[in-house]
Amino acid sequence: MGQSSILPEQVDGLSGMSLPKFIVGMIFALAIVVAWSYLDGASLGTTLFRAIACAIVIQLGYFLLVFVMVARNTPTSADKIRDAERKLTEAADGEKFSARRSLH
Repeated sequence: MGQSSILPEQVDGLSGMSLPKFIVGMIFALAIVVAWSYLDGASLGTTLFRAIACAIVIQLGYFLLVFVMVARNTPTSADKIRDAERKLTEAADGEKFSARRSLH
C-alpha cells in the first residue's frame, strides 16, 4: 500500500516543482554561496549574511511561484459541485424566508 506523508508529494502547476526537489535545490544553492564566500576570503559574518540573504530570496521566489500557481488554478469539478450546492441552499433559504414574510 502507499506510504502516507505529511508533506505534499507534488505541487501541480507550470513547473511541477515538488517540495523535496525545492529543498535539495535550496541546499545546493546555499552551498554554492557559502563556498563562493569561503573562496572569496569573506569573514564568517559576511558568509552568514550572504547565506541568509540567498535563503530569503529563494523562499520568496518559491512562495511567489506557488501563489501564482494557486491564483491561476482553474476550479475543479468538486469546487463547481460545492458552489452549485451552495447556490441551491441559498435559493432554498431565500424561498423559506420569503414564504414566512408573506404569512405575516
